[in-house]
Amino acid sequence: MTPQLTTSPPPVPNVLLSYPSPQVLLITLNRPKDLNCINTPMHLGLDALYKWLDAEPSLRCAVLTGTGRAFCAGADLKEWDSANNRPDTLPSTPEAAQDRSLPASGFGGLSRRGGKKPVICAVNGICFGGGCEMIVNSDMVIADQRAVFGLPEVKIGVVALAGALTRLVRTVGRQRAMEMALTGRPLDSAEAERWGLVNRIVPDGQCVAEAVKSAEAIAANSPDSVIVTREGIKMGWEGVGAEEGTRLLAENWYARMDKGENMREGVRSFVEKRKPKWVPSML
Repeated sequence: MTPQLTTSPPPVPNVLLSYPSPQVLLITLNRPKDLNCINTPMHLGLDALYKWLDAEPSLRCAVLTGTGRAFCAGADLKEWDSANNRPDTLPSTPEAAQDRSLPASGFGGLSRRGGKKPVICAVNGICFGGGCEMIVNSDMVIADQRAVFGLPEVKIGVVALAGALTRLVRTVGRQRAMEMALTGRPLDSAEAERWGLVNRIVPDGQCVAEAVKSAEAIAANSPDSVIVTREGIKMGWEGVGAEEGTRLLAENWYARMDKGENMREGVRSFVEKRKPKWVPSML
């Protein structure tokens, strides 16, 4: 089911794109033999893809998943090891060591992404390292029962530097974040749900269908309202104070939304007792 796109998506190696519903993009990591580990070309391609998603008016939400038994097992350590063995690729500064060729939006273009439109992670299996960093910064997480989550970086002498450490503590609290990140202990789906990392668990093989249902529910709402509401929640997530965030949202976002057709259409359709006909967001 392909929507009427106004632009074409950028090519992303080892990634499948599909449209399970109008206005919903399904992104599938497709390196099953490598547990969907993400290499440098994929990082850059996914960053470009999410930017395209935000700019493409026909799309309102995305779902990210993986093929095979893994959602994403993290970085491509074979690529990393190969780079470590080439003197010309060794980082010369602490900043370069931290970068490791990631885009500003982080691991897989998602772990530090701000963006405008929601991304739901459908976790179908192993979700380790950078894969876990992506779900920490996603908007919703639906997991198969068999899914397992972890930050095992300390076990191989590296650090989860793609954004999860500072964000994880906001989700699960200091002590649980410490346990997860300092021991490298994996969490099964039930424990991840109890800790607040997962919205809900579904029977194995159903996470994508369930995530698409959530994406459809989001896409049925005013695209302007979704963007502005998400921005308000994101401000709180990023540490903006409650009153300051409310002020910024009203002045910088709501004022623009108030002039748009969707707000008028929403109120009008309610009064007329009919389904609203939304137009693409101009925000």
